[in-house]
Amino acid sequence: MSGILASLRGLVTPATINIALEGEATRRKIRRPSGEKEGEPLCLYGGKDPVKGTITVTPLPGKKVDHVGITCEFLGVIELFGEKTISNNFVTVTKELEPAGTLLQTKTYSFDFSNVKKEYESYYGINANLRYLIVVKIQRSLALNVTEEKEIYVRVIQTEPESNKTIKMAVGVPGSLHIEFEYSRSRYHLNDCIIGKISFSDCRLKVKNMEVAILKKETTFQDASAYNESDNLMRFEVMDGAPVKGEIIPIRMYLKSLDLTPTYPTVNSCFQVRYYLNIVIFDEEDRRYFKQAEITLWRKDLV
Repeated sequence: MSGILASLRGLVTPATINIALEGEATRRKIRRPSGEKEGEPLCLYGGKDPVKGTITVTPLPGKKVDHVGITCEFLGVIELFGEKTISNNFVTVTKELEPAGTLLQTKTYSFDFSNVKKEYESYYGINANLRYLIVVKIQRSLALNVTEEKEIYVRVIQTEPESNKTIKMAVGVPGSLHIEFEYSRSRYHLNDCIIGKISFSDCRLKVKNMEVAILKKETTFQDASAYNESDNLMRFEVMDGAPVKGEIIPIRMYLKSLDLTPTYPTVNSCFQVRYYLNIVIFDEEDRRYFKQAEITLWRKDLV
């Protein structure tokens, strides 16, 4: 019985930890998109913003806390969800707040991660998350560590791409259908507008309708395998019924109304996120003819 009681005592948290960010009350908040804490407001930081604040550690009344050190870590974490859950730290910066000793009363420490590189944006997807955390640990040798964490949301302003070529593509069925699609650019900022046109050079096929969509593709990499997930972010019908030869349909899609992230090239060999413009044509026998072209999304500002 005494062994069980000792074990239970080891599970009792002997102190509370409070992490307060500098300017937290006035800093803009982003609600956590998914997970166990979905909807939790997270402080928004730019990629170059300093992350500062204070940590208050309070022992339980009348208790003392023996420890082998108190640390504060700034972590960049990629979480992958597939056949198994994998967590990878791509940023780890650790600062010692207190060497080994005994905590007898409330103590407050400051932390400053001004020079820590936040290269990637926070991301919450289907099989991948990219998160930034401040983690405080009271490390104990003969009992469970006391840990507290606080998450922040990071957005990274990017430089406008120098090359921004037009997109031209065609859908064709010999002797029946020839349609050309043209978009003014291939790279767009997140509040941009995609402008293009669809031209019908030849259309003897019995077309029922046509759709234009913005497609997001998330790819995660685990154990030499790739897992793909696709999501139609915007889809609308641009034509209902058979078109006329020479007809031109203008396309205009506003990105601001969508909850988008920038394009992620392969991040730390763990995942990537790409976007595509997708065209689908349905004939009267419900056969589908489609074409897609990749576009690059980038962040112009933090809004």
